[in-house]
Amino acid sequence: MTNRRCSETSFFQTLYHDIVMIRTMLLVTAILATAIAVLSLPGRHVWAAEDPIDTMADQIDSLIEARLRAEGYEPSELCRDEVFLRRVYLDLAGVLPTVADVRAFLKDDSPDKRIVCVDRLLTSPRYATHMASSWRNVMLPRSFDREQLNNAAGLQNWLRNQFVKNLRYDNLVAEFLVATGDGTSGPALYYTSLEMKPEKLAASSARIFLGLQIQCAECHDHPSDHWTQRDFWAYAAFFSQLQEPSEGMVNMRVVDRDEGEVLLPDTEEVIGPRFPGSSVESDSEFGTRRSQLAIWMASRDNPYLARAAVNGAWAQLFGRGLVHPVDDLGQNNPASHPELLKQLATYFTKNRFDQRLMMRTLVRTKAYQRSSELTDPAIPDFLFGRMLVKTLNSEQLYDCVTRAAGTEVVTSGMVQDPFLEPRRLAFVSRMHRQTRDATQYQVGLPHALLLMNGPEIQAATSPQQSRLIRGLAAPWFSDEQRIETLFLATMSRFPNEDERREVQAALNSVPLEERQAALADVLWALLNSGEFALNH
Repeated sequence: MTNRRCSETSFFQTLYHDIVMIRTMLLVTAILATAIAVLSLPGRHVWAAEDPIDTMADQIDSLIEARLRAEGYEPSELCRDEVFLRRVYLDLAGVLPTVADVRAFLKDDSPDKRIVCVDRLLTSPRYATHMASSWRNVMLPRSFDREQLNNAAGLQNWLRNQFVKNLRYDNLVAEFLVATGDGTSGPALYYTSLEMKPEKLAASSARIFLGLQIQCAECHDHPSDHWTQRDFWAYAAFFSQLQEPSEGMVNMRVVDRDEGEVLLPDTEEVIGPRFPGSSVESDSEFGTRRSQLAIWMASRDNPYLARAAVNGAWAQLFGRGLVHPVDDLGQNNPASHPELLKQLATYFTKNRFDQRLMMRTLVRTKAYQRSSELTDPAIPDFLFGRMLVKTLNSEQLYDCVTRAAGTEVVTSGMVQDPFLEPRRLAFVSRMHRQTRDATQYQVGLPHALLLMNGPEIQAATSPQQSRLIRGLAAPWFSDEQRIETLFLATMSRFPNEDERREVQAALNSVPLEERQAALADVLWALLNSGEFALNH
């Protein structure tokens, strides 16, 4: 619960467990009219009264397929079960399914097994961890010192707790906007990572939460959009009353002051706070400037929040947004499917900014479940007639290697959250990819050598450290079972006949006492394959 004093007779009280109450006689009418999207009643079920998922999924597919037909293309077929399982695990949990998961899923003949799998993943601890990692990477700037990942652990844990609770998206945004306290952990780290500078916070929050690239208007009017320099600094004014930053991050706290203004550059003109797209300054009588911004973010007066959120969710699952790049929803960068983006934003708002519901809806579509195989003629990426192939980020790659090889850190029989594992931190730091485009594979020679010969791969193929290699050496396993298990662990599928023959020939070419080393060589080849590093 967060209390914000608005005046001597009123205060803004926010309870982030599906309840948002505005306790002030002066504001209640306006808030109920403009921010009903942030109001939840206690005792209500987390989902809407009627299940909207199937209907919305059908609408999505209808709009996608209508555009494909209009352009003269036929969509790809639906993907095979093993492809879907691997894809949805990587997208929702950030890691490969286990061998047991793959065997059970492929053996299951239930017509709704994909739906059941998705529901299980969305309520799993791995989903919360994966979403927390994704958001942490978005919220912290690229310039954030990779050696400061220990500080990011507090933000990671806080985010993970929010996704465990399925905190509404508008409330999650509000938590960031009104964060106070220790600047080295939790959502307050967002402010200190940007040095608490109003111009940096304005540019970042507009891009992340609104999908607006207003930073181009910091020094002059935007060259290709309607944002003016005054617009930029009026938005930056919402962050101008934070305390002055101290040296370094040690003992730095995020605190609002009662004063602090921004000046239009090269002038002495004070610019008051004003919401993007508005011509009227914000009323400073009620609450801090940041709390005013948080209220506006979730109100119907804000046309940007829901559009940016659903575009981001679409990009996470499909490899690119309906608007691309995902954080540039400016007027000169139209959506590939404008009506679809509009309907998704409305759907998200009507369902109370439920993030799990949005993810569940998108993965239930035929568009998400289509094959990634190339068609003839090739369907342009922006039409979404097939699934785009995505690269694994550094965290996914590490987690997939350790899961496949059985080198995950285990304590008391439980796989631990790997975020602060020293080997993982080192790997993520070295492999950190500078592009946010999941469809662009950018790897240099150092990265390739790290995959081929790094300590992670050495551990994965070491009989002393790899539970997979040790297990496959058991005498009751046949070579056929060993080969199948290697492919199920790494590719989430059974090997084809050619692959079986090639691996069997490799095993037959060495003495029995060298079989374990030969199995390790096969695992090394699979872990370094293009198929392993891609989400298709």
